[in-house]
Amino acid sequence: MKKTVRATCHCSAVELELTLPNGLEKLRRCNCSMCSRRNAVVASVTLENLKIIKGAGALKTYTFNTHAAKHYFCSNCGIYTHHQRRSEPSEYGFNIACVEGVKIEDYAATPYLDGRDHHPKDVP
Repeated sequence: MKKTVRATCHCSAVELELTLPNGLEKLRRCNCSMCSRRNAVVASVTLENLKIIKGAGALKTYTFNTHAAKHYFCSNCGIYTHHQRRSEPSEYGFNIACVEGVKIEDYAATPYLDGRDHHPKDVP
């Protein structure tokens, strides 16, 4: 049975529907120049398992370096909601703090990937 959850930015202008067949998967942080500044814990879903339910017009996109990863954030409150991964373009990484019911403090020990000094295939 697939689990579907709701995720929103802070002001609720953006709402995502995430289908999580196996719960939160591929949990990680990244220490690259972008990710270290937002310090989010992210999980991944396939592209078809993330749907923008509300607020597509409020989303802004940011790219840098190779411009392959597309980082999305709410233009109203500034919260990063998700990104299309450079290392795995068939997946979105999403900010688990935006998921209804998630207590971010439960994920304080989530390991970091080294996106600052290395650019292996598995870096966000």
